[in-house]
Amino acid sequence: MSDDPRPDVSAAERWIELEGVVNMRDSGGLPTRDGGSIQPRRLLRSDNLQDLSTSDVRHVVEVLGVSDIVDLRSDTEVSTEGPGPLWHVESLTHHHHSLFGDGRGVTAEQALAVPQHSTRPVRDAAFWSEHYLGYLSKRPDSISAALDVVSRSHGATVVHCAAGKDRTGTVVALALDAAGVPHDVIVEDYALTGERIERIIARLMPRDLYGTALRQQSVDDQRPRPETMQTILETVQSEFGGATGWLARQGWTDADIDRLRGRLTT
Repeated sequence: MSDDPRPDVSAAERWIELEGVVNMRDSGGLPTRDGGSIQPRRLLRSDNLQDLSTSDVRHVVEVLGVSDIVDLRSDTEVSTEGPGPLWHVESLTHHHHSLFGDGRGVTAEQALAVPQHSTRPVRDAAFWSEHYLGYLSKRPDSISAALDVVSRSHGATVVHCAAGKDRTGTVVALALDAAGVPHDVIVEDYALTGERIERIIARLMPRDLYGTALRQQSVDDQRPRPETMQTILETVQSEFGGATGWLARQGWTDADIDRLRGRLTT
């Protein structure tokens, strides 16, 4: 574990309890290697936002101060699910950056990583590591664009997908790594979703788009494994010099990286 001093913000305090989501939490309070921390209400992560109630919407806008929504779902998911309640809030800017190919041919099985869409039939840590690295290699444009939104937001940014685990976990991990959060802390934050995986699946199961795919899997298949995120971070570190090196490969300047880091930490 890291020896960095940690702010007195527990995981329980970072969960955001709303009626219409079960996997929303704030990255605020996570420590950085230089003794600082991620500021609250800058980077939020979440599962599907389709079911937010009227009071939820008010809380997101007025209490959390959200100004930007980054939607990582595929075109198929967005078109099938339709506009959620936040689409009707004029103060919010929506950014759709799918981590799959363009067009509407992506199935729920692919979005939820059913085994036949991987070279690894067993859903172990290696399966998920391969899947997440695929996001980096196939859609670096979307990941870069999502992080650019975070860096330029004047309020809080919510990054979300369907479960708030895989696509969201990858993008948030790169943001936190770029901001200087130690790897072990990023891994712990990623694995927190496991505390609510049953509730996440229960929310998605009744939806026509996801239910069939999820019935092909066990709950444990979807449970996040710490070693998966550890592998991703180690791979990015060894191949690019960390998230900042990966962003530089995508054309980010030092000023761009400083803007992201500053937005999250000051």
